[in-house]
Amino acid sequence: MTVAKSIEVSGGILVGHDGSTHSDRALDKAVEIAQGLGVPLTVVRSWTLTTAPRPDSWEPGYMPPLDDFEAATLAALDKDIATVRQAHPDVNITTAVVHGSAAARLIEASSTVDMIVVGRRGIGGFRGLLLGSVSEQVVRHAESTVVVVHA
Repeated sequence: MTVAKSIEVSGGILVGHDGSTHSDRALDKAVEIAQGLGVPLTVVRSWTLTTAPRPDSWEPGYMPPLDDFEAATLAALDKDIATVRQAHPDVNITTAVVHGSAAARLIEASSTVDMIVVGRRGIGGFRGLLLGSVSEQVVRHAESTVVVVHA
C-alpha cells in the first residue's frame, strides 16, 4: 500500500484542516499570510479509519483497502477548500492527506516548512480534552513558527 504516513512539503506554509469552522478560519488566515509573503500553501488533513469518510467502494461486509479511505479523505478536503482556491487563484495551494495523528504529523513536518497554521479547536471534542488539543501539541513541539487562529 502507498498510504502517506508523512507530509511531503518543503518550505512555505502548512495549514491543518479537519473540516471544522475553526480550521476554515485557520485556512483563511494561512491564505492571507501566504499571499502576503508570496509563498506556497499546503493544506493537510490527517485521517484514521474512524475519521475518514466512507469510500465509494465500501459496502456491508467488505473492508476497502486503505488507499480508498485515503482517496475519499483527499476528495473531501479538496471539496472543503474549493471555494478558497477559486477565490485566491494567485496563491499556490496544494492539498495532502496523511494517515495518523494530526498533531504528530504536523510536528514531523514542522522542520521542513516556514510556518504552521492551525485553528484553536477542531472536531476533536471530548477526546481532545483527554489527550490534549492538536494546536497545543503543535505549539509545544513544532520546530517552525506556529500561528494559532482563534475564533
